Amino acid sequence: MSIQTVNGIAPHGGQLVNRVATPAERDEFLEQADRLPRVQLDERATSDLVMIAIGGFSPLHGFMEYADYESVVEDMRLTNGLPWTIPITLSVPEEVADPLKEGSWIRLDDSEGRFIGVLELTQKYRYNKAHEAIHVYKTDDHQHPGVKVVYEQGPINLAGPVWLLERDPHREFPKYQIDPAVSRQLFQEKGWQTIVGFQTRNPIHRAHEYIQKCALEIVDGLFLHPLVGATKSDDVPADVRMRCYEIMLDKYFPQDRVLLAINPSAMRYAGPREAIFHALIRKNYGCTHFIVGRDHAGVGDYYGTYDAQYIFDEFKAEEIGIVPMKFEHAFYCTRTGQMATTKTSPSTKEERIHLSGTKVREMLRRGELPPP
Repeated sequence: MSIQTVNGIAPHGGQLVNRVATPAERDEFLEQADRLPRVQLDERATSDLVMIAIGGFSPLHGFMEYADYESVVEDMRLTNGLPWTIPITLSVPEEVADPLKEGSWIRLDDSEGRFIGVLELTQKYRYNKAHEAIHVYKTDDHQHPGVKVVYEQGPINLAGPVWLLERDPHREFPKYQIDPAVSRQLFQEKGWQTIVGFQTRNPIHRAHEYIQKCALEIVDGLFLHPLVGATKSDDVPADVRMRCYEIMLDKYFPQDRVLLAINPSAMRYAGPREAIFHALIRKNYGCTHFIVGRDHAGVGDYYGTYDAQYIFDEFKAEEIGIVPMKFEHAFYCTRTGQMATTKTSPSTKEERIHLSGTKVREMLRRGELPPP
């Protein structure tokens, strides 16, 4: 089965993709396990496989062929014209790619060597790493975590449709492993017509809480969707972040207006392009709106403060299909004694306390408690 029944807002491309093998398909593939050539996936490729299979990356059915790859890198669109900003590829070393034949089935193993998926290899191709880095990440600096991954991965991309055979409940957060078909169903059961998605890889601080609650004044529900795939080594560990979210939702939000679920995809740190990518993923999960704040999906000083908001203007609203809610940098205003932005506060720079996720992490590392 490759599509799923759709509740609410249409997924990107119109149909929710399902590449999870049926029990019969799974048995068929498992019978061939020892005869199929193997490719071992790293953490990011594994999460990409899962996201394709559960429909999080709809309309993709597999890893991108060269035409789609080039079109995405160059023009931020698939060859059919649909907006898509991040290449989804399976890159391998030459010695892995060489013996593989186009038209054959490939066994996909996770990092522990378990047979978790199958690739129908329709194409293998060489790609230009510097070209991808400059276009997708706007830099070829090896210090950039996304660029670093591109330069360290293999020079050959394997492309074709995939099937997911094996997926365990999440080791740490099984009850929050909610796939797009299920989140859509839950939104419908709750009677939510409008849902705002919030992407995060940091614990929620007061500025996040402020913009989430501003958004909640406008829509029916908040979909708090923290990313638990591969992140930078200095990001706050996922288990710590999830505990923070649980406490926030338990004590500071109305229980019936927020749904917490994990996003299994990996961070790219691609700034503006990743903001579009994150919005499209949440559209697939059933969100109608998406919060885009300061330096969304950015890292260091590679992107302008609001570049991730401006990029939405490069597409027609109906092409993206999910409404971006663009927020200014929120701060604590000492004059009014509350959270605010420049849109709502008359304060001077000296009367504003800004705390970024990076600053909060640095303070916690030093054993300092951030100000209330």
